[in-house]
Amino acid sequence: MTAGSRRRWPADLALAGLTLIWGATFVVVKQALESSSTLLFLALRFTLAGAALALLFRGPVRTAGKGAWRAGLVVGVPLFLGYLFQTLGLRLTTPAKSGFITGLSVVLVPVLGALVYREWPSWNCWAGVASATAGLYLLAMPAGSWGFERGDLLTLLCAVAFALHILLLGRFSRRVRAEALSVAQVVVAAGLALGTFWWAEEVFVRWSFPLVGAVVATGLLATALAFSVQTWAMQVTTATHTALIFSLEPVFAGLTSYLVLGETLSSRGLRGAALILAGIILAEVKPRGGQAHL
Repeated sequence: MTAGSRRRWPADLALAGLTLIWGATFVVVKQALESSSTLLFLALRFTLAGAALALLFRGPVRTAGKGAWRAGLVVGVPLFLGYLFQTLGLRLTTPAKSGFITGLSVVLVPVLGALVYREWPSWNCWAGVASATAGLYLLAMPAGSWGFERGDLLTLLCAVAFALHILLLGRFSRRVRAEALSVAQVVVAAGLALGTFWWAEEVFVRWSFPLVGAVVATGLLATALAFSVQTWAMQVTTATHTALIFSLEPVFAGLTSYLVLGETLSSRGLRGAALILAGIILAEVKPRGGQAHL
C-alpha cells in the first residue's frame, strides 16, 4: 500500500459514512414533514448547522474577509434552492425515488460545466447522461404516461440546483478558505429560509420526536458534520473519487426506505434506478488519458 493510499482510505471510509448519513436522511425528512411546513423545517435545520459550524470554525470565521461572504452568497443560493426543491418534492414522492433523482446532480455537473465554462465533456459523460435520462424516464414516469409527477419534477429541479452548487463551490473553493466558505454558504441558506418561511407558505409545526430528531440529525450530522468531513477529505482525495463514493447515496436512500418504510420499487422502477446509478458511475469514471470532471 502506497503512502497516498494509506492517507486516502480513512478519507474514503469517512466519505462512505457521510454518504450513508445522507441516504438515510431521506426517510427522516419524509417523516418530519408530517409535523412541519417545508421552509420552517429548513430554517431550523440550517440555523442549527450554521451555529454549529460557526462555533467549530470560529477562528477562520473571525478572519474571513468580504470575499468569503460574497462567495458564500453565490454558493449558498443554489444550496438553499436544492434543499428547498428536494424537501418540497419529498412531500409528493417516495424517499427511494427522491434519492435516485437527486443523484442525477453528479451527471449534470459536466453538462452544466459545458454550458457555463465551455468545457466539453468526454464521451463517457454523454453516455452517463443518456443512461441516467433513460433511467429517470423509467423511474419517475408511469407506464403509458408522458408527464412527470409533480414531486419528481421538483426533485429534478433539486438535482439541477445541486449540480450548479457543485460547480460554483469548485470555482470559489480555490479562492476562499474552505472553513470560512462552508460557514458562509450555510449561514446564507439559513438566512434565506428564515426570511421566507413566515410568508411564502402556510406555517405549521407540531413538535414531536420525529421532527426534533430530524432537525438535530440533518442540522448536525447531514449538514454541519457533512461539510466538515467533506472539507477534510477533499484535502487527500480527488473530486472524481469523491463523486464515485457519493453515487452510493441513492442506494442507501432506497435501502433505508425499504428497511424503515417497507417501500419497494416496481420492476420498471428498479430498472430505472439501475440505469441512473450506472449513468452516475459512468459519467465520473476518468477516461484513459482524460481529465477528471469535477
